[in-house]
Amino acid sequence: MTVSLCIIARNEEKVVSGLLEQVRNQTYPKDKTEIVLVDSSSSDDTKNIFERFSNENKSDYINIQVLTNSGENQASGWNTAIKNAAGDIIIRVDAHAEIPQNFIEKNVEVIESGEDVCGGARPNKIDDPTPFKEMLFLAESSMFGSSIAGYRRKSEGKKYVSSIFHGAYKREVFDKVGLFNEDLGRTEDNELHYRITKAGYKICQSDEIISYQHIRNSLSGMIKQKFGNGKWIGLTLCVCYQCLSSFHFVPFMFVMFLILSGAVAIAGVVFNMSWMFMPFFLLISLYGLADLFMTLVAILTAPKKHIFQIFLPIVFFILHISYGIGTLVGIIEIPFFKLRIISKRRASNGTADNDNR
Repeated sequence: MTVSLCIIARNEEKVVSGLLEQVRNQTYPKDKTEIVLVDSSSSDDTKNIFERFSNENKSDYINIQVLTNSGENQASGWNTAIKNAAGDIIIRVDAHAEIPQNFIEKNVEVIESGEDVCGGARPNKIDDPTPFKEMLFLAESSMFGSSIAGYRRKSEGKKYVSSIFHGAYKREVFDKVGLFNEDLGRTEDNELHYRITKAGYKICQSDEIISYQHIRNSLSGMIKQKFGNGKWIGLTLCVCYQCLSSFHFVPFMFVMFLILSGAVAIAGVVFNMSWMFMPFFLLISLYGLADLFMTLVAILTAPKKHIFQIFLPIVFFILHISYGIGTLVGIIEIPFFKLRIISKRRASNGTADNDNR
């Protein structure tokens, strides 16, 4: 089977060369592989790195394409890649990732065994490890700090899941269910995979497949990421609430209870009613116990121990608050988001009408 390996990137000059070297070292035959590289208006050297890779390796592959994402987000970048890909199997890989030498080969084996969509575990990795980065890594790798998504941790055997990262898809899947929804950012995977499973396809996670994702190198970067993830969870409610899990809203519920119980506690001060402090005190106490327990579990299972790990409870709290506030902001912005979608579609329809005249 022929494979189109797709990578999109925006300002990833620091990591994309390493990923392309791993692409070059894949065990799957190059004469059955197409490489589709999409640059999303990078202001650094990313596109030049793509062009150099194409010029140096084009004769080894079926084809290497370097394309430009003319859309506004990651979904439009993936759609650009898919529309131009010619392979029987389309594999998407994030630019901020690492793949082992047998990555393509293992995906093809699973697809050839009868699956339509597959992927594997996607554990995290650290760039230039330091004790502080290792503490952030521990927070991000923990179920308490990230999510329960199965692809974040290695599993045993084969199982069917609701979503996958770095997925491999038979071309016919896109022909039947369509492409990524370009109205969405960061949740485009959830929405597409919901349509895929609704259409009757299964998403297979195999322990034979593994890839790696680099975590954010700073606490500020991680906070920004969590806020953005949470915001898109909120916005996605008005597009495809069915593709979201109740677990996506746990940080939001925590923030809302925190706000409401805090308001009640302030009212208790105003009206001199001490019992009104109880909901806030109970919430903080229960969260604090869970936070400390999960911190202890994370530290005990960590391969290395160091002093920075004492900050884990604070980091967990900050990440949860960031995600929860992001979801709250996303929900508040839903009316404006709907207007943007309507305006965008009207503009698109107007352009199409002009083109047909």
